[in-house]
Amino acid sequence: MSKPIPAALQEHFQQLLMGAVDGELTPEQQLEFNQLIEAYPHLKDEWQEYAKLKEVVKTMKLKTPPDEVWDRYWLGVYNRLERGIGWILFSVGAIILITYGIYHFIETLIVDQQLSGIVKFGIIAVIAGVVILLISVAREKLIVRQKDPYKEVKR
Repeated sequence: MSKPIPAALQEHFQQLLMGAVDGELTPEQQLEFNQLIEAYPHLKDEWQEYAKLKEVVKTMKLKTPPDEVWDRYWLGVYNRLERGIGWILFSVGAIILITYGIYHFIETLIVDQQLSGIVKFGIIAVIAGVVILLISVAREKLIVRQKDPYKEVKR
């Protein structure tokens, strides 16, 4: 039976083990890791188990559900409502934060004495143009979505 590893050394070995499994050890750490494995042979078995586990996990693939599953999922009122409310809250929060940031940016820009008036006007015009374009695109997408004759067509 092999000698037990001290508790303080066990924690250090676990850190080295994770680095060894991922191939991220420096040469000094690799030398220390090899010395620990030689001094405590049962640690080599643990290392080999982790290496096998990593290989198994690397070969695993997530199975994508068939289209019918997604179609049934989106037929549920709760699923549509949940996703819709999430997007609405996210959008409202983002609009508030972006508006707040733009307001403070413009406020700081106006107070700045180093910038000339034409540069200030140019920056404000660019910001206003981007905001107007974003609102225009969002409005257009909403109108098209409401009047889309093909939205019920299945894949």
